[in-house]
Formats: sequence, structure tokens, C-alpha cells
Amino acid sequence: QVQLVESGGGLVRPGGSLRLSCAASGITFDYYATGWFRQAPGKEREGVSFISSSLISSTDGSTYYADSVKGRFTIWKDNAKNTVYLEMNSLKPEDTAVYYCALTPWNEALPPPEYEFDYWGQGTQVTVSS
Repeated sequence: QVQLVESGGGLVRPGGSLRLSCAASGITFDYYATGWFRQAPGKEREGVSFISSSLISSTDGSTYYADSVKGRFTIWKDNAKNTVYLEMNSLKPEDTAVYYCALTPWNEALPPPEYEFDYWGQGTQVTVSS
């Protein structure tokens, strides 16, 4: 049984930082592209950042960032720990949302369509407020 467990969310002041983690079990992690989505109240879920499988030569661990987070967020993964991370710096109130990690067998250029993601975590709340 595949499980994704996020952690690291919380309340932070504008300009602050948080690091989200997503630990996967029951799956060969590095065969999958993985990433983070977020959903703010009253808004549709949006893709934030993705990282491709390093086992696929055509993608080789490439990364993608939504324009709204480019330069502020960093994604990376530790395949030995089956964990993907999202470092979030210079946080803004508009970053407030529930953040979800997800996995997909997508092996083409990023970003993958949302419907291609097979596995999802339960979400972790990030609130940016003074």
C-alpha cells in the first residue's frame, strides 16, 4: 500500500521560511516524478513545483516551479529516504494554502498534468500571516 505523509506546515510571518517534507512508503520512489500542489480556500488546486525521476535519462531530475514561487521555493528529493522536500522562503500571505505532495509515473517534460498523479498525501496547512 502506497502512503505519502507530509509534514512541516505551520504558521509563519510574511518573509519567513518553512520546509515541507513528504515521505513515501510502499513504492519505488525514484521511478516516479514527484511534486507539490496547493489549494487555497475558494480556489482551485494548483501545481507549485515538481521534480522528475533521475532514472529517466530524458528528464534526469529536472525541476519545475510555478511562476508565483520561482526564486523563492526549492524542491529536491532524497531517494535513499524516499522523501521529497520543498523549501519555502520569503513567504507571502498568498502562499497560504493546504500543500499536497503527489507522485506520478510521468516520464516526459515537466510539468505533468494533474490527472497523471496516482498517489496523493493528506495535505499540510501552511499559513502566512502577521
